[in-house]
Amino acid sequence: QVQLVESGGGSVQAGGSLTLSCVGPGSAFNIYAMAWYRQAPGKQRELVAQITTLDGTYYEGSVKGRFVVSRDAAKSTLYLQMNNLKPEDTAVYFCQIGPSWGQGTQVTVSA
Repeated sequence: QVQLVESGGGSVQAGGSLTLSCVGPGSAFNIYAMAWYRQAPGKQRELVAQITTLDGTYYEGSVKGRFVVSRDAAKSTLYLQMNNLKPEDTAVYFCQIGPSWGQGTQVTVSA
């Protein structure tokens, strides 16, 4: 497994925006689908968004229309643009590329 490096978490007020980044091995970008998960306190980890090798995307229902997943193979980076954030988006966010996971980054949204 290769370690992925996440960044971009933080604290914002409701309605604000954040962009998460996940740097991984460039070779993985043509092989694996990539995804963002989140885990809130006391809850199971859930899939938030996914992007395939052909740039097809999937979003969990509560984030559809607010979050955008994208990737830049030239920069070996996966992104999650989060807009109109809500308190219920508060969680630790993890990126996944193939068998590898990021270390997690905290996102806190206050009302």
